Amino acid sequence: MRVLAKTAYLLTTAALMSFGAVHMTSANEELMKMAENPKDWVMQTGDYANTRFSKLNQITKDNVKNLQVKWSFSTGVLRGHEGGPLVIGDVMYVHAPFPNTVYALDLKNDGKILWKYEPKQDPNVIGIMCCDTVNRGVAYGDGKIILNQADTTVVALDAKSGKVVWTVKNGDQIDGGKGESGTSAPVVVKDKVIVGISGAEYGVRGHLSAYNLSDGKLAWRAYSTGPDAETLIDSEKTTHLGKPVGADSGTNTWEGEQWKTGGGTTWGWYAYDPKLNLIYYGTGNPSTWNPVQRPGDNRWSMTIMARDADTGMAKWLYQMTPHDEWDYDGVNEMILVDGMDIKGAKRDVLVHFDRNGFAYTMDRANGELLVAKKYDPAVNWATEVNMDPSSDQYGRPQVVAKYSTQQNGEDTNSTGICPAALGTKDQQPATYSPKTGLFYVPTNHVCMDYEPYKVSYTAGQPYVGATVSMYPPAGADHMGNFIAWDAAKGEIVWSKPEKFSVWSGALATDGDVVFYGTLEGYIKAVDHDGNELYKFKTPSGIIGNITAYEHGGKQYIAVLSGVGGWAGIGLAGGLLSPDNAAAWHGAVDQGRAQGDEAAVVGTAGLGAVGGYAALADYTTLGGQLTVFGLPD
Repeated sequence: MRVLAKTAYLLTTAALMSFGAVHMTSANEELMKMAENPKDWVMQTGDYANTRFSKLNQITKDNVKNLQVKWSFSTGVLRGHEGGPLVIGDVMYVHAPFPNTVYALDLKNDGKILWKYEPKQDPNVIGIMCCDTVNRGVAYGDGKIILNQADTTVVALDAKSGKVVWTVKNGDQIDGGKGESGTSAPVVVKDKVIVGISGAEYGVRGHLSAYNLSDGKLAWRAYSTGPDAETLIDSEKTTHLGKPVGADSGTNTWEGEQWKTGGGTTWGWYAYDPKLNLIYYGTGNPSTWNPVQRPGDNRWSMTIMARDADTGMAKWLYQMTPHDEWDYDGVNEMILVDGMDIKGAKRDVLVHFDRNGFAYTMDRANGELLVAKKYDPAVNWATEVNMDPSSDQYGRPQVVAKYSTQQNGEDTNSTGICPAALGTKDQQPATYSPKTGLFYVPTNHVCMDYEPYKVSYTAGQPYVGATVSMYPPAGADHMGNFIAWDAAKGEIVWSKPEKFSVWSGALATDGDVVFYGTLEGYIKAVDHDGNELYKFKTPSGIIGNITAYEHGGKQYIAVLSGVGGWAGIGLAGGLLSPDNAAAWHGAVDQGRAQGDEAAVVGTAGLGAVGGYAALADYTTLGGQLTVFGLPD
């Protein structure tokens, strides 16, 4: 009765909220109108559809070779710089990793600092951020800049003055005591700020939360795991591949109360369809990384979710990797495209490049699975995704026993699994060009060995339970590719190899140019056939996202450089040092021995340190914004 009563309360609340619909749409309409102006860059992903496409075309495939640095700005932080700046009129808003400083720069006055916000946070938060102290950027709405701090505090700043308008605590604790952290970029939808939570490697129970843009009060919260009243799932109306999910779907595929520390965190990107009023996002890995300790499908980790923006109620769900055995988080961006021709029919779709190596094309209204294909030929942990609706395996990846860490068991090292835990693509956003109908995708070309072992849960302590090492696929001499993808057919159109993973967000433009960055620090421009047109080496490796804007009648390209993130954690966290690597293992491994010095360094940083050790020969730390333009 308690669950029924709570559900009734939620539905009543949703009905009452509808009376405020006129007010609710104001910020939403403002942002959609602002996003239509290509001179500005008002959302981290460019628009609600997450296309990262710029309509600016002064910089073309013919003149891009003439780009030159126009100005730069140091953030003063030596950690990984993900995300990118916002540009609104004459002001650019730049963010940094922990301590999450935000700058407002005057584009009319040589980037003069108009205001600076530097939050005071508990330094203990640094130690619980599993894969560097990154932040994926700020959001804008209704005259406010929204920052999701590392300590899970969400702050609204007055865009003109930088003064705090409101703050709210998105996690239970802000001292790292439960392992919760904030790394995702918020997004403003209607009158709400949508924000997720990080920390699955600490047993954090994932959720997506909506706060009132006006005052920061919690409007709704949807957990990834748990009873229906907390996951905001209607057992009869919420569907999975066209069928109702049934009662208690967020608990009955877990053993006992494991769902309470089940992960499924929500640290990626969020898309929004104004016509359907649906928010789309993905949930991350279940906790722990040892699959033997958590039997079942572990719903709703590893899931694409479509939720009503006003109430948070789930319309449809699709679990891509049931009972994840490899840490294939499902948080990567959803890209929305209207009228895609699939087998002769026009469909409004969602396209998602998952960490598990499969690219999914789905009907975004009802969650119908249309295409599911590998976007790196090296992917081997599963042969395919079953596409037969009459099969009991419909929608499920067909796991290869040799690469199943569950079947091989605890304390067994499963070797040659592709992709590695960081996936064929991590959070680095792809871009879509309506001119070509293709997606341009930064990818990782990396495999791994994975040995699960038993761990126990303690709040605020690592809850991993696996030793991982990473390396290129057999016979490969590179760890990344930048690809063009046909999402209607599920085919790679072309692939451009890169020495290391391509960890930056890409940008396509109306000038027939596609930009991306490399871990060595190059910003590169290619044409629609993948031919390299321009490159420039910035002071540090690029894991930020390329941004385009226009000011004073001239087009500019901007990018944050500053190596780090998971791939660069060896440099960013100092883990190439044997002593530091040993200390990392001492904090994470619950007493498990990791072997000799080479093994200790190689498996640090959840396996990335050894895989990307050579990166230290090509770049070093340093946070900088670099802005490019054509000659005057």
